[in-house]
Amino acid sequence: MRVLAAVTNTQGIIAIAAAGVAVVALLGCTALALRMRRMRRAQQLVLGEHGERDVVAHAAGIERAFDALRQGVQETAAHLDGRIAAVETALRGAISHSALVRYDAYNELSGHQSVSIALLDDEQTGIVLSCIHHREQARVYAKAVVSGKGELELSPEEAQAVEVAISQPAGPGAAADQTA
Repeated sequence: MRVLAAVTNTQGIIAIAAAGVAVVALLGCTALALRMRRMRRAQQLVLGEHGERDVVAHAAGIERAFDALRQGVQETAAHLDGRIAAVETALRGAISHSALVRYDAYNELSGHQSVSIALLDDEQTGIVLSCIHHREQARVYAKAVVSGKGELELSPEEAQAVEVAISQPAGPGAAADQTA
């Protein structure tokens, strides 16, 4: 009975309550320890096995790396923009319009063996080559073209080749083959 009397008095009740609070605190500490262990494992997944930094320091390092990457990409883009502009300038003088006109220069009914070829850039400047074929000989003539007009007078076939070349869209495979 003495044990029962010791438990039922004020001091015993306080001791039992304190023991209960201690058990609850111990369970809470165990739960927190388990949560902390899980969080550290998750950090190790992010930081790697040798991660001695915390997640905030790791995030700051990643942000610095992204800033460096962004700066590198911007520098590369600026460099490429400069190169593209240089290539576009160089391509303005490239042949982008062409046409070939076949005809029978001597009306000999031997077929359309003579040709006039216009080779022009985007500013309609370039050359017209004409090859006049005869049974025993062939002659080649070249005339400069500036802004769609021949520096020397163009033959009707040469003028037709220039007109066809100008009317064709620019680009590969855009050459026209006409028969006059």
